[in-house]
Amino acid sequence: MLRTIRATQYVTALREGGSLPAIVEADDLGLYVIKFRGAGQGPLSLVAELVAGEIGRILSLSVPELVFADIDAALGRNEPDQEIRDLLRASVGLNLALDYLPGSSMFDPAAGNKADSHTASLAVWFDAFVLNVDRTARNANLLNWHSKLYFIDHGAALYFHHNWPDADHLADSPFADVRHHILLPWAAGLEQAAAHANSRLNPQVIADILAQVPDEWLQSSHPTPAEARSAYLNLLTRRLAASPIFTQEAIRARAHLI
Repeated sequence: MLRTIRATQYVTALREGGSLPAIVEADDLGLYVIKFRGAGQGPLSLVAELVAGEIGRILSLSVPELVFADIDAALGRNEPDQEIRDLLRASVGLNLALDYLPGSSMFDPAAGNKADSHTASLAVWFDAFVLNVDRTARNANLLNWHSKLYFIDHGAALYFHHNWPDADHLADSPFADVRHHILLPWAAGLEQAAAHANSRLNPQVIADILAQVPDEWLQSSHPTPAEARSAYLNLLTRRLAASPIFTQEAIRARAHLI
């Protein structure tokens, strides 16, 4: 289960992407990168961040610890930046944050960074499974920290939840965007990664992850949070069954690449 921390100080903004993340200090004296429910992408990006991030962890990918971050109405009251004050005001309550990794650097193949085949293959399978379009050379969302790759920023995953009426066809999508995956050149073990993932994931594991999503983050998509969780579970279970489809698409994409 995710821990809950209370944000005690807004440290600095991270002017990256539409989620307007920031570094905050918490009541446990730790530093966290917080994703705000009041940002333009709304709470559904937090749902994607939580669900995809925890699935990645189940698959043994290194994802910084995710925590619920409670924001009090008093936080940022004296912040001189109007945009930040408005963002904090719109985000009072539960938000999502991940452990800040000080001194980390962005993964960059142009700088000579490489990935081992096991990690790269698992990552490609994982991103195809959760339909994450945001792990490309343009925006790697990968950090090097203590000689290890960490996977961050999954708010663009599960994009079907922005348009549920048209979501059905994505359950068995081959995910053609996999050809742009930054780790595809190193993903030589995709079938082994698929076997590993299918041994770790099942409907109960996915349901347990979905159970952690706060009800208030699900209010806009379905009449009740229970119905929303059921819809996510149904699509992700079907997506898991479609593993051979998107695994083979990734293998074909890599063959063309190399």
